[in-house]
Amino acid sequence: MTQEQCPHRNNVQSSETPQVYKVGIYGWRKRCLYFFVLLLMILILVNLALTIWILKVMNFTIDGMGHLRITERGLKLEGTSEFLQPLYAKEIQSRPGTPLFLQSSKNISVNILNNENHLVTQLTAGAEGAVFTSSVETPHVRAEPFKELRLESPTRSLFMEAPKGVDIHAEAGDIQATCRSDLRLQSVDGAIILDAQKIKLLRLPEGVASPSPSRQTVFEVCVCANGIVFLSQAGTGSTCQMSNHVCI
Repeated sequence: MTQEQCPHRNNVQSSETPQVYKVGIYGWRKRCLYFFVLLLMILILVNLALTIWILKVMNFTIDGMGHLRITERGLKLEGTSEFLQPLYAKEIQSRPGTPLFLQSSKNISVNILNNENHLVTQLTAGAEGAVFTSSVETPHVRAEPFKELRLESPTRSLFMEAPKGVDIHAEAGDIQATCRSDLRLQSVDGAIILDAQKIKLLRLPEGVASPSPSRQTVFEVCVCANGIVFLSQAGTGSTCQMSNHVCI
């Protein structure tokens, strides 16, 4: 290298200045980042506050939430609860000494299924009363105060059976038994007792004791061998045999 080239190289090196590069976010980008961080912190605080408020309102505890408690025997509901979907349960009972109320804006249906999930018995309770698709066993059936109690089967027969008897009481009203076909009162080992101050047998057929009509208003109650009861004009003796054509 010549001597003339060295000064020129020294001049070039002396004229160069070191450059400093800044690392980071500055300007409006920095302000936007701080804004989003602050907004995220606010949302976290609001979410935490809402979570604490929901836990307090719904009464979440270790044993359950609200009126619902989880016990060793199952679920326990305290107070009034509302179900928006069907409820499946093995047993539903109230606390000892407290009645159990089931309330619905429409009908209440209780279905009993067998092991194959086939319907065995169904109870439907609505404005017109309770409807059972098959037999029902209960120790007591009563109506609300000042309401009538009606047991009816619109298309089938109605049977009431009990091993020790069936008692029907109406303390302040009448008892009526109405059917379209036959009404049978049957006692296998005992008797049928009609105990009342007045026993009225309405619309009984009347037999004629003699061909000539009589103005007599006294009648004799006659019973056929098949159980038919009819009236016959009373005479000096029994006139049932002369009017037994009603039994045919």
